[in-house]
Amino acid sequence: MSRSPGGRRPSDPYKAAEAAFKKATAKPIEEPSKAPSIPGVKETVTLRIDQDVLEHFQQDGPGWQDRINAALRKAAGM
Repeated sequence: MSRSPGGRRPSDPYKAAEAAFKKATAKPIEEPSKAPSIPGVKETVTLRIDQDVLEHFQQDGPGWQDRINAALRKAAGM
């Protein structure tokens, strides 16, 4: 049986047992789930790609980042 800090038995063994059981069987606190991504919202990232790949997407002018995004979506099966 557990003893109190002074070495004596707890005043109420039932409460002490209940507290020990509750502590041993309590579920750990779960981390909050990651918020789902919002469609259409862009996120700034740094991406290292080969120069020739970049030139391929930039050759048609403005919108090259959208073209890279579309190619990545297609490759990801989205």
